[in-house]
Amino acid sequence: MKSQRRGKDISASIENITPFGIWFYVKEKEYFLSYTDNPYFKNHTLNSIQNVQLLNGYHLYWPELDVDLEIDNL
Repeated sequence: MKSQRRGKDISASIENITPFGIWFYVKEKEYFLSYTDNPYFKNHTLNSIQNVQLLNGYHLYWPELDVDLEIDNL
């Protein structure tokens, strides 16, 4: 999903969902969120997990799950 901020493209995308967690790509880096450390993702639909927004260039938000994460804390 892409967001616009002051004329620049900022994006976050889910790359892979496995039985162990979620791989996603933000600002030219790949991250892994394990279900062990982030259990709130485990039993949700693919669509709700893929619906991620990058806010202010550092804040990930999943509106359907009401989950907020800062990239610096990953």
